Amino acid sequence: MRLDKFFSSQNLVSRKQIKSLLKQKAIAVNGSTDCKPEQKIDPQKDCITLFGKIVQYQEYIYIMLNKPQGVVSATNDRTHRTVLDLVPKELYRPGLFPAGRLDKDTTGLVLLTDDGELAHRILSPKNHVEKAYLARIDKEITQMDMMQFEQGMTLKDGFVCMPAQMRVVELCDNPLVEIILKEGKYHQIKRMVAALGGKVLSLKRIRMGGLTLDPQLEEGACKKILHKDVEKFL
Repeated sequence: MRLDKFFSSQNLVSRKQIKSLLKQKAIAVNGSTDCKPEQKIDPQKDCITLFGKIVQYQEYIYIMLNKPQGVVSATNDRTHRTVLDLVPKELYRPGLFPAGRLDKDTTGLVLLTDDGELAHRILSPKNHVEKAYLARIDKEITQMDMMQFEQGMTLKDGFVCMPAQMRVVELCDNPLVEIILKEGKYHQIKRMVAALGGKVLSLKRIRMGGLTLDPQLEEGACKKILHKDVEKFL
């Protein structure tokens, strides 16, 4: 990898800025400040420092986002804000994308990454990664409703859902329920609730696999997470 690409890939300095830093002898490779932007390095083996501090190479970045309503799970959109618009400059990297989508009006956990292989593993239907949601429903939830979820209900368009789980979290006029799916078809929870004769008033994803949305993370905020945390997805 070129030295200038190394720094730009870590979102530390731009390729333009690196020339100035090299002139200042602020960058060293294995203790030598006699460096050039095009110099080839091995980020896994070479010791790279900036102003005397070691720069730890991170091949991929993983960001937990608590998506608010009105934001689309896309890399760009002409009319709406995207999940990438919420990433602060210090965390942004070229190539970031959402590993899995949420509807525009659904809130909660979204993983942003530039790791295509891991995202594929998370999204692959054969892995059946669990996804947990909190849904506010406009109807009373009965034992029969929950049984239909568990048995794998058939939707109005004939689609047969995999067995899912539903439990009541809060009893009231518009009960709050937790729903756990092992698949993620288009508007699936809304369609499943509609098949019960109800309507979803609000929907929030709180877990994917073994990774749970940080309850301290405010809507619209995001934070960097470690690869070992992302592995909890599978």
